[in-house]
Amino acid sequence: MQTVAYLGPPSTYSHQVTLQKFPTDKFKHVPCVQISDIFVAVESGKTDLGVVPFENSTNGSVVQTLDLFCDRERQFPNIKVCAEAYLDVHHCLLGHWREGGISRDTVSRIYSHPQAFGQCEGFLTKHLKGVERIEVSSTSKAADLANREPSAAAIASAIAASVHPALEILQANIEERSDNTTRFLVISKAVADPSAVEGTDKTFMTFTVHHEQPGALCDALMVFKEFGMNLTSISSRPSLNVPWNYIFLVEFEGHQDSAHVKRALQKMSKYCKSTRVFGSYERGLKR
Repeated sequence: MQTVAYLGPPSTYSHQVTLQKFPTDKFKHVPCVQISDIFVAVESGKTDLGVVPFENSTNGSVVQTLDLFCDRERQFPNIKVCAEAYLDVHHCLLGHWREGGISRDTVSRIYSHPQAFGQCEGFLTKHLKGVERIEVSSTSKAADLANREPSAAAIASAIAASVHPALEILQANIEERSDNTTRFLVISKAVADPSAVEGTDKTFMTFTVHHEQPGALCDALMVFKEFGMNLTSISSRPSLNVPWNYIFLVEFEGHQDSAHVKRALQKMSKYCKSTRVFGSYERGLKR
């Protein structure tokens, strides 16, 4: 039975999407404390697969995941991306029942993951402005902490409330948008089968350019247009080698083994200081 690492503990959104994509009758699930632990588990061979949050439709990229893909210390040389999955995300404010409703007078602090805070900014500003926000490793961890503190609250899923009977849903659906969705990437050490090229494939890669060369980034990006490869995602993170030097993370339509993609990547090498292709995978279905 294959093993899958995810950001735990159970009842996190990562756990929910893992259950959705990798049912327990076929896969063994392994909860991890940090996103970095998932990368370590897959790289070391402790698990066959890992599910990592990549970006949210409301709050953008998950920075912790981007930094791990940047792999500045070359800790994860064998990590590949082999699939993607989407999950509709609806946040709840969880806490102990309190007389007087939800306000800064009745809630001492709020626990949650940084992404959840960003996705619920409007609600927090309107109802709990000035209340201390404490970032933790996952929304399930937030629920666990709030369960122990009668004056605290947590932003987490409705499922997290069922895990802690002392917690109640003080307010449901507090996210900024009703179509709030998080996209996850599945990582492994396995190399994709070159024959499994689909018409809906996407490829994920990172690259750096010679920053002292005028127009280097523009030249690299123009290659995608020249070969008809639509960019579906682009982000950047500091290289940490030289100030104001960046690593670019891009995702585009097309399989790395397609002839036109091979030619494009070969041409990109003229403009890039370094490139790394993490793999190709079939486009996931948005729920």
